[in-house]
Amino acid sequence: MKAAIVVFPGSNRERDAVAALEAASGTKPHLVWHRDTELPKVDLIVVPGGFSYGDYLRSGAMAAHSPIMREVKARADQGVRVLGVCNGFQIITEAGLLPGALMRNGSLKFVCRVQHLRVENTDSPFTAKYRKGQIVRYPVAHGDGNYWADAETVKRLEGEGQVAFRYVADDSRADPRGNPNGSVADIAGIFNARRTVLGLMPHPEDAVEGLHGNTDGKPMFDGLVEALS
Repeated sequence: MKAAIVVFPGSNRERDAVAALEAASGTKPHLVWHRDTELPKVDLIVVPGGFSYGDYLRSGAMAAHSPIMREVKARADQGVRVLGVCNGFQIITEAGLLPGALMRNGSLKFVCRVQHLRVENTDSPFTAKYRKGQIVRYPVAHGDGNYWADAETVKRLEGEGQVAFRYVADDSRADPRGNPNGSVADIAGIFNARRTVLGLMPHPEDAVEGLHGNTDGKPMFDGLVEALS
C-alpha cells in the first residue's frame, strides 16, 4: 500500500502517522506539503492532527483552502481512501468531504485522555479488522472536537451506516460520562456515503505500539494495508 500524508503549517502528528503506516505496510509514506498541487499515485491519503495555521479563523478552515486540498478532493472523488484524524477531520469536513462541523468542546476546555470508543460499522477497510460493537481505546487531544450536524443529517448518518465510532463510557454504554466534548449522538468518527473517507477526532496512530499503553489502533492500519495492497 502506498500512502501520502499532507502536512500543513502547524501539523504535529504527521510523524506519528508515518510511524504507524510504515510499521503496518513496510513502506515509508510520502510527505506532501500544503502548497503542492499534485499528489503521487497512492492508495491512501492521510490528513493528520495538529493545529494547522494555528487554528486561526476556525479549526481546519484555512487548511481546507490550501492548494493541495483541491487534489485531495479530486482523488477522493476517484475513490482513493482518505483518513482525517483530529485536525485532519476538521480539515476534510471544512473542505466538504464529510458533512457537519467540528465546534468548541462543550466544556470549553482542551481534553487530553485515553478514550473508550465503540466500533459502529465494520463495512470498510478502515474498520474491517474490528468487530461491530467492539470497545477500543484511542487517545484524544483536542479543544474543538464537538461534532455537530442537523437532525436530518444525523438521521441519515445513522440510517446509512456512516457512523464509524461512537464515544462510550468504560462499560460500553453511550452516555454523557463517555462523551469528552459534547458531540451530537456521541459521534467520534464518520464515513462518507461510500465509506472511502473516514474522519475521526481520536488518534488511532497513537495506539499502535505497546509503549503507547495499548495497540487498539493497529487493526485500522493493518486492515487498510490488507485491502489496498
